[in-house]
Amino acid sequence: MWEFVNFYLLPGVVLGCIYALGALGISLTFGILRFANFAHGEIMMLGAYVTLTVMALTGLPPLAAALPAMLITVAVTLALDRAIFRPFRRAPAIMSVIASFGLMLMIRSAVQFFWGVQPRPLVRGIQRPESFLDGAILLPPKHIVIIASTAVLMVLVHLLLNRTRIGKAMRAVSDSPELARLTGIDVEAVIRATWAVAAVTAVAAGVLLALDTHVESLMGFKMLLPMFAAAILGGIGRPFGAVAGGLVIGIAEEISSFPFGGTDALLNPAYKSGIAFAIMVVMLIWRPSGLFKGRVF
Repeated sequence: MWEFVNFYLLPGVVLGCIYALGALGISLTFGILRFANFAHGEIMMLGAYVTLTVMALTGLPPLAAALPAMLITVAVTLALDRAIFRPFRRAPAIMSVIASFGLMLMIRSAVQFFWGVQPRPLVRGIQRPESFLDGAILLPPKHIVIIASTAVLMVLVHLLLNRTRIGKAMRAVSDSPELARLTGIDVEAVIRATWAVAAVTAVAAGVLLALDTHVESLMGFKMLLPMFAAAILGGIGRPFGAVAGGLVIGIAEEISSFPFGGTDALLNPAYKSGIAFAIMVVMLIWRPSGLFKGRVF
């Protein structure tokens, strides 16, 4: 039992936390701007590289270096919105989708030009796992940091959406942009706030993923499919549905390789990423609005 918990369930929760943070930004962007942003994974990757650079320049630890990296990434994201997405505000959504795809390639090429393509560790060395319940549960410190950081960010996003004026305006624009505009809400300010929140959660997801593995120029692309699957599973435009979807996708991927009733893995670990694709396809066919009844692609 504890082998299942330590080597499959808890790693699934950790992976699900990272997916949840990434899917949260995708869901918020779709809810307000009404298009699927394929560049979200590259924003996540860019934030991880900026964090790496801040660490090298200042000597700060990863989580502290992530704060200025978030500010820089938010500024870059707002500039990209003004230059690339704003001209397509009133155009069909497919124009913004194509623009986001092109932006994805541009960001990745720029990162590979300035930082190279070699993977780099965010933290060097091996961490000894912390033991709980008399040694039954073993959890590396970095996994504790990932779970705790995700929980804190989720609470902050919840408070932002439900207790602040800009959060309530974001919910109003998500329900009906035209009605929100008629009631005096500054929709462009809401869009800027949405990009900022999406960039912050994307940087957090990138840094936490890099903390667990390493920084590389393809990390955002590799995360794109499971993050979209999590957003669709939870319901596009439903931020907390995306969180639930991320956890389900992460746990399902890890548990899929558990040897249920035998010695061989149920699914070869090399095919774990196919779980996210399978869940996404099933949801799009069976329930395209997702478990929490979000918008339909």
